[in-house]
Amino acid sequence: MILSGGGTGGHIYPGLAVAEALGRETGPGGRLELLYVGARGRMDEQIVGAAGLPFQAVRAAPLRVGSPLSALRNIATLLAGTAQAWRLLGRFRPDAVFATGGYASVPVGLAARLRRRPLLVYLPDLRAGWAVRLLSRLATRVATTAEPALAELPAGKAQAVGYPVRPAFWSADRAAARGRLGLPGGEPVLLVSGASQGAHSLNVAVAEQLDGLLGLSHVLHLTGRADERELLARREALPEAQRARYHVFGYLDEMADAMAAADLAVMRAGASVLGELPAAGLPAVLVPGVYEGGHNQRPNARYLEERGAAVVLENDQLARLTEVVRGLLADEAERRSMAEAARRLARPDAAERLARMLQELAA
Repeated sequence: MILSGGGTGGHIYPGLAVAEALGRETGPGGRLELLYVGARGRMDEQIVGAAGLPFQAVRAAPLRVGSPLSALRNIATLLAGTAQAWRLLGRFRPDAVFATGGYASVPVGLAARLRRRPLLVYLPDLRAGWAVRLLSRLATRVATTAEPALAELPAGKAQAVGYPVRPAFWSADRAAARGRLGLPGGEPVLLVSGASQGAHSLNVAVAEQLDGLLGLSHVLHLTGRADERELLARREALPEAQRARYHVFGYLDEMADAMAAADLAVMRAGASVLGELPAAGLPAVLVPGVYEGGHNQRPNARYLEERGAAVVLENDQLARLTEVVRGLLADEAERRSMAEAARRLARPDAAERLARMLQELAA
């Protein structure tokens, strides 16, 4: 089978979770060949390679750009990538194709249609981007995370199955996770994450309010690679007592440990929060992104807020971050209520359901 989707972890990790579920469903004696197809030069290859899956790149580019000339160039890139994917499918001959959105999945989805291969499209977010909107019309079947997203998808062939998360989220142990991350057992921990690529405005807000935040808790800060060096330097400039409370990582392979270790998270609202926060039972302050594509994040954040699992802090309200964090860390009953609300949204069988859908298409 071929898996495709990329550009952000929220598109990549569902494919990896489904790949693990396919392995469990097939069993040790079964025959299962998987190939992940993404875009070169993005984070796709790094994450997929670390997971041990073979990776192939095709040319891909976004169509939502600022100028007609750029759009024409990107259409040419998309057509070239589709030709690459068509040849790749001819060699690999997959029984089914699984696409999770992001522009890297478009050439693969188009090639699957041209090759008459069954195509399962999965929408991780609650609002479909252009890639999923296009591919869902070509798909054999469509799945999504939660029922509100069904309004974005073709009627009759779409169903809500949950967000597939890796098994580590269901089995992570708080004490063990804190030990691996060098965090103390008895003090509050705030997790700050701008998702797999980081979020500059969130990093700036944390840096500006670091004294106040460190007075409330240890801060486990996943910065993204772009700001990692600057924030490590900021950490080194702190007094020793504060430096010991500020834990900076550019990227962390196992997000399950970070969430298991934390008492509260401050995060962007990419698709992964819809699965990972419920699986971890972690209350959160969600700050929807305002960059291109960030329009998809606000529905995700509001969905969790309306169900009592999170509070939303808009990007232009980040000056209030310490105030909001202080209130939640001081109110254990509220955090417990948010954690329980998050757990009620968890769907532990999402990866298995998607794996079975792929197997049915491949039969």
